[in-house]
Amino acid sequence: MLRVLQLAYPLAPVGPDAVGGAEQVLCHLERGLAARGHETIVVACEGSQVCGRLLPVPRICPPYDAAAIESVRARHAEAIRDALTRWRVALVHMHGFDFDSYLPPPGVPVLATLHCPPSWYSPDALRPRREETWLNAVSRRQHEELSPNDRLLPFVENGVPVEAFSGLNARRGFALVLARIAPEKGIREALEAARLADAALLVAGELFPYPEHQRYFAEEIAPLLDRRRRYLGPIGFDRKRRLLAAARCVVVPSLAGETSSLAAREALASGTPVVAFRRGALAETIEHGVTGFLADADDVTGLAAAMQAVSSIDPEACRAAARARFSLDRMVEGYVGLYREMIRRSAALGPAAEAAL
Repeated sequence: MLRVLQLAYPLAPVGPDAVGGAEQVLCHLERGLAARGHETIVVACEGSQVCGRLLPVPRICPPYDAAAIESVRARHAEAIRDALTRWRVALVHMHGFDFDSYLPPPGVPVLATLHCPPSWYSPDALRPRREETWLNAVSRRQHEELSPNDRLLPFVENGVPVEAFSGLNARRGFALVLARIAPEKGIREALEAARLADAALLVAGELFPYPEHQRYFAEEIAPLLDRRRRYLGPIGFDRKRRLLAAARCVVVPSLAGETSSLAAREALASGTPVVAFRRGALAETIEHGVTGFLADADDVTGLAAAMQAVSSIDPEACRAAARARFSLDRMVEGYVGLYREMIRRSAALGPAAEAAL
């Protein structure tokens, strides 16, 4: 049995209805670990829903300025130290892109999963000075971008609850975007492509109270909305399942290099083709012409053409790809393998680590 301390990003709650991909992955991972007899302790902001033991950190109120973020990171670090004092853990698994701001004290192995593009991390985060600190990517493309790096372990592809998205079939004529409202997500480009394709488009995702995100929505998104292209706001898991089952395609128009895209994986599990810009790991996720279409980066006209062409995609090909590559079992087993490799590499195996082996 492994006892693992899981650390979430301080500003986003963990749970099945979580907005962020890292928070969804953490939720599914710790449930999978519990199902295999492992114990999890989770440090996350209050309001999180976890399977194991939750150590909640108070949520901060907007605006998310530098002082507020520094304060919540300090509280996160305090909760981590408290957890390590109260329980003997085999290792710590960190999921926030700012993980280097609250690394645990020396003495326990740490895995930091890099859910975000490498450029989002500080140089010190990617070359940690702290001993027994390891990194892993979530796609082959991201792993290659980070290599060579002697702290880098094998990548583990993100999984989704494939079975939960199967069985529904109520296709309608709209395209769907599932993403938080932020400039790098390319939502303006998706709306422009939908207009060119004369397609209905629904945008579902949370608008966080960051000033830049609020400005982006007000100035670049709201003017493009109309009766056929609508913003739904944040949605829960059940509504997401229904929308994915009804959509003719899911659009992933990211302007940053996606490291995996849970939305694309969930779409394929639903038998729904994906259209996207050819960026980052999306070229690994989508088989062009089989499970969707890839347009050249920033080619809005190409994205519109892809939205018009999706009727040629076989839904069963999408579902088969999801079952083969993106199951939760495959992801959880991948992380258990990394955990055991970390413990073997640890220069100073403590009693808990030795017992875990």
